[in-house]
Amino acid sequence: MLASLLMLIALLCAGVLIPVPYAEMSPGPTYNTLGEHNGECVLQISGRKSCETTGGHLNMTTVRVTGSEYRMNLVEAVYGWLAHDDVVVPHSTLYPDDKTPDQVDQQNAEEFTQSQASAKVAALRALKKPVTAHVIVGAVQKGAPAQGKLHAGDVIKSVDGTAVREPDDVAKLVTKHKPGQKVAFSVVPAKDVAAAEKRGKQPTGEERVTITTAKADQGPSRAIVGIQAGVDYTFPFRIDIKLADVGGPSAGLMFALGIVDRLSPGDLTGGKYIAGTGTIDDKGTVGPIGGIEMKTIGARDAGARYFLTPKENCAAAAKDVPGGLRLVKVHTIDDALKALEKIRKGDTAGLPKCTTG
Repeated sequence: MLASLLMLIALLCAGVLIPVPYAEMSPGPTYNTLGEHNGECVLQISGRKSCETTGGHLNMTTVRVTGSEYRMNLVEAVYGWLAHDDVVVPHSTLYPDDKTPDQVDQQNAEEFTQSQASAKVAALRALKKPVTAHVIVGAVQKGAPAQGKLHAGDVIKSVDGTAVREPDDVAKLVTKHKPGQKVAFSVVPAKDVAAAEKRGKQPTGEERVTITTAKADQGPSRAIVGIQAGVDYTFPFRIDIKLADVGGPSAGLMFALGIVDRLSPGDLTGGKYIAGTGTIDDKGTVGPIGGIEMKTIGARDAGARYFLTPKENCAAAAKDVPGGLRLVKVHTIDDALKALEKIRKGDTAGLPKCTTG
């Protein structure tokens, strides 16, 4: 008995002291996109109604994860595996070996910022409001020919006199040249673009910038200037999303719906408590996210009765639905708006369902 007791003590000590390569995910807080956070409206739209609501909720959901430097011990891992509301995953799932913690944080912040921009575009397009797209300089490579001549945020109007309408147009026009030849860009500087956006105006004031191309480091011989083209938008009014300490792209759908509510008469929710998740692109397509099981639990615990669920996440979410929560399948912002209309009217029998099949 003494030997068994000593063995048990040794095993318990080992379980507590020996770290294991796992991390833990658990339900995080939810935030009402129609309400306030830290004393200010989550969605702030110039010249539009305040964030006071009739009691309805459109809550975005989050997942809480252990920090990058935290190392679970074996006892914690086993407890997490047995706990219903937590999920234990390999540490590399949350913090890939080829990225530093700072790089992971930076990626999450960039994805969150992009989700906000896409939410604004999707919401305004759903409301048939004007949104103007611009091809911009997304990034300039260090040491590239464009460094110091083009800057992130510059709007690219044309290359060699040919109008640019899509980001891919820039590379196509540049690669018509041979390395060492000059290429002419017509751009609106980023500072002028920012000033125009504050006034709700289209950016004007083009400048001509001539750059000598270089040879690409890899692949066949082709000309480059060393920029990454992207897309930015001009909105008819200023939209700010005030929510710190949240990362990743999964709040896009709920931000978009919140913007639609703020720009529409009445209340999209009909006073109901609705939560959801999902990425969204500029065309309003809703994409899948991670941690769906944690988010449905967090939504239920916060008081939600309906959960807008990306189509691709439906099967996983439907395997273990928290009591009192109804999953609603959506694939586009239009799907979500139609579902909200049914919920508002009490016509819930026709709501799209999530199934395990």
